[in-house]
Amino acid sequence: MTERSTSVLEATEIVKTFGEGESATHVLRGVSATVARGEFVALVGPSGSGKSTFLSIAGTLLTPTSGALRIVGSSVLDLPEKALSRVRNRHLGFVFQFHHLLEEFTALENVLMPVYGARSWTRGPFGDRARMLLDRVGLSQRLSFRASKLSGGQKQRVAVARALIMKPELILADEPTGNLDRENSNELMALLRELSLDEGTAFLISTHDESIAQRCDRILSMVDGTLLGVEKGTSSPNGGPTGRESSSPAPDSFPVGQALGR
Repeated sequence: MTERSTSVLEATEIVKTFGEGESATHVLRGVSATVARGEFVALVGPSGSGKSTFLSIAGTLLTPTSGALRIVGSSVLDLPEKALSRVRNRHLGFVFQFHHLLEEFTALENVLMPVYGARSWTRGPFGDRARMLLDRVGLSQRLSFRASKLSGGQKQRVAVARALIMKPELILADEPTGNLDRENSNELMALLRELSLDEGTAFLISTHDESIAQRCDRILSMVDGTLLGVEKGTSSPNGGPTGRESSSPAPDSFPVGQALGR
């Protein structure tokens, strides 16, 4: 991977069609977008507009019908599955609308799932980072609590810590506040922004909530599989880095197990 690439994500003329012939469903119609290092970007659009499909392709969880995709400067679409898994593990993190924690495991164990090779890892560098991240998300007193004993907001915070454990350059978040009330949604977005700044991690966040989108550096608007435009978020100090966006009934959700390495 080209570590010093300015962009962590470069998607060019992405097309995704499910089916063939008259029954074909055209989900993405030539979508191009970039996300710069450390940038905080919203992807907005109505349900069924192709947001989740685009995020799945950006996360190498779904193969486009045509187009090009570069992650941290390197083309990834022709890589075999083992190499794609390494790309996901090293460079990408995922946050879902549903936390997808393993209920029988503790908060600390759930955060360590992307790197679990042995339980002894909890006492090594990854364990130290997991504890630090759980402290950052306000759960230092809940390390040994099973996920089943945590509230919905706490579970989503654990999911955020899990996404950051491998120090990814980009986190793809699909409606991360969708199951939270307004107070928890605001707290989570403030936390994501803070972590993005502190860790230097870029975020691409799919949302229906305009108030959430306005907290981002840039807002990408998608309708019927086409990017209609880009605008600066009103809460961004400088409007954020600029990127290039253009645009020339299918699954519209993340393949969760694949993203979590299951």
